Amino acid sequence: MSGGVDSSVAAALLLEQGYDVIGMTMHVTAASADAAADARRVADGLGIPHYVASYEDRFQRDVIRDFIAEYLAGRTPNPCFRCNRKVKFGALLQEAMAHGADCFATGHYVRTVERNGRVAVRRGRYLAKDQSYALAGLRQDQLRRIRFPLGEYTKEEVREKARSLGLLTAGKAESQEICFVPDDDYRRFILERTGPGEPGPIVNRAGEVLGQHKGLMHYTVGQRKGLGIAAPRPLYVLELDAARNAVVVGYAEETYFQKLITSEVIWGALENPGRSFPCYAQIRYNHNPAPAMAQITEEGLEVVFGKPERAVAPGQWAVLYDEEGVVLAAGLIERGVSVDKEDPSPGR
Repeated sequence: MSGGVDSSVAAALLLEQGYDVIGMTMHVTAASADAAADARRVADGLGIPHYVASYEDRFQRDVIRDFIAEYLAGRTPNPCFRCNRKVKFGALLQEAMAHGADCFATGHYVRTVERNGRVAVRRGRYLAKDQSYALAGLRQDQLRRIRFPLGEYTKEEVREKARSLGLLTAGKAESQEICFVPDDDYRRFILERTGPGEPGPIVNRAGEVLGQHKGLMHYTVGQRKGLGIAAPRPLYVLELDAARNAVVVGYAEETYFQKLITSEVIWGALENPGRSFPCYAQIRYNHNPAPAMAQITEEGLEVVFGKPERAVAPGQWAVLYDEEGVVLAAGLIERGVSVDKEDPSPGR
């Protein structure tokens, strides 16, 4: 229970369905204290026990340090993806089992399905709040113990349910995107912990120096504004080259990628089919999934888009869906291959 309306209603729905329910809240940052207090008040109102599990050290190690290290390496991490795998559905799920729970439920807008003996994440009915992308990295042993009571609900239906039950969280605002960065200024967050970034060159694909950057963490793939370069047409960030400490830029037509390469494959409804398979590839949280063909490789997955896609960012995850919104597989993006450029990796 995060202290928000979604997890509050999830707990209430499970009670209505006849389950014995306990509430659990993760304490991972200083801001967690207020969330825990709200969760406890909701639990008291529902008449269920409430426990707080402290994972500050683990969260620092597995999520925040990784987040900072990835940005310093010129990558664009997704901390929620990592937290879900390591902490929320890792450590907290195990804590729930230690309290005697048989299953673990959250207030995510997502569903699960069973196919060929496997459990897979499926998009929630309310697509505007669908959270399947961030949960695509869960393992089979985790998914078999997880329930998502809100998978068939819209946000307004959830708020209406909360109001009808008199839950104090009924009108609570949505939480921010990154829970450990209260003002969503992740660059400031990183700079406070690492000091100023190391300046370096801004170059084009040909290697010509066009300007100077302030440090790789100030830039993201696809960024257009804030480059400080005079050019006849807008320039975009194509790549963050940590080895050279360089920001590589180009014109709009250079921002398109024909394919991407991933590592760390996590299988959903599929289990390594040993052949290429069609899919819809989502390459960041707010990206519209694009038709593609995926092939397993020694490194991970090679995903070839039907039409070139913009801003493939290493460090993000590529989540592959079928036409029904069921997760087939997910992989950590290592690199994109531009339309006008062959993959330089051996064996490709």
